[in-house]
Amino acid sequence: MTRPLGMLAELTYECPLHCPYCSNPVNLGDYRDELTTAQWRRVLAEARDLGVLQLHLSGGEPLQRRDVVDIARTASELGLYTNLITSALGLSARRAEQLRDAGLDHVQISIQAHEAAMSDRIAGLPSFERKVAAARLVKKLGWPLTVNVVLHRLNLDRIADVLALAEQLDADRLELANTQYYGWALRNRAALLPSRQQVERAEAVVRAARRRLAGRMEIIYVLPDYYDDYPKPCMAGWGRRQLTVTPSGDVLPCPAAQVLPLPRASVREHSLAWIWAESPLFQRFRGTDWMPEPCRTCFRRDIDFGGCRCQAFLLTGDAARTDPVCVLSPDHEIVAEAVRAANADTRPVSDVLTPRPHPRDAR
Repeated sequence: MTRPLGMLAELTYECPLHCPYCSNPVNLGDYRDELTTAQWRRVLAEARDLGVLQLHLSGGEPLQRRDVVDIARTASELGLYTNLITSALGLSARRAEQLRDAGLDHVQISIQAHEAAMSDRIAGLPSFERKVAAARLVKKLGWPLTVNVVLHRLNLDRIADVLALAEQLDADRLELANTQYYGWALRNRAALLPSRQQVERAEAVVRAARRRLAGRMEIIYVLPDYYDDYPKPCMAGWGRRQLTVTPSGDVLPCPAAQVLPLPRASVREHSLAWIWAESPLFQRFRGTDWMPEPCRTCFRRDIDFGGCRCQAFLLTGDAARTDPVCVLSPDHEIVAEAVRAANADTRPVSDVLTPRPHPRDAR
């Protein structure tokens, strides 16, 4: 593809939750200067002209932005399909009705576990009951509902209960996404990485649920990278189908790419079209010419594109290395050692997690 299909608009990194696997950057204090409503309107118009069809409004918590309804309305008027990705805290009946009238197409609510005690502990504050109430409100107002649950060692054994909750909420779609270990999740990997037995049991439960719920609920199950032989393609390939705009206006090929030591690209300085087509950032790992061995001559190079650039950098210090998740990577032992530690009989049982702080606390 020569044009992006989807854009993730991270409206703010403000968020009331403190999830220990949060995908937001670790250096939250660097994102104080958020784009204005007018700047977001310009970016959305440029995205439409670039060919973007799907807009995902995210954060942080996008409902923390007072202008989220105006932004959603602008996107709808431009003909974009809009999806609100939210913790649902702040999704009051009044705000929900305003968003519906503004043309919002879809709502995705994150829930941390199947019941209040565990969900609230992972989220860092009481929130489960409000999330459930918001999910019911979404269905009442006629929106399609996606429930998203990030999976890890603390909740993976209760995946059947998570599925039951999604059924009770009449979710149209359930995303079961095993934690990806960068950012806050990498800091908490020792506590979050599940055992191989947990992963295998969960897969069996999901397969059975897919058969039983076929035609009623779509179930997306994302395997944990560390237990796969080959890595996933980064956002379907670097700079191929997706782009992310951060609260401060930086444009990224994937939500985690701010960690990479690469030239910045900002909508404050350049058009979205120039950034997508010409910026050094988007050109750096696009296609396959940049690849070292073993990726350059690998039969999978046009399938996984060398894997995740952020994971390669975080684990090896070199963003151009083969993703260490790959069994063919010269650095695969880094991941293999983490997996051995997660499956060791002597592994200490620890629930000690480093929570994502509030951005104000990170300054």
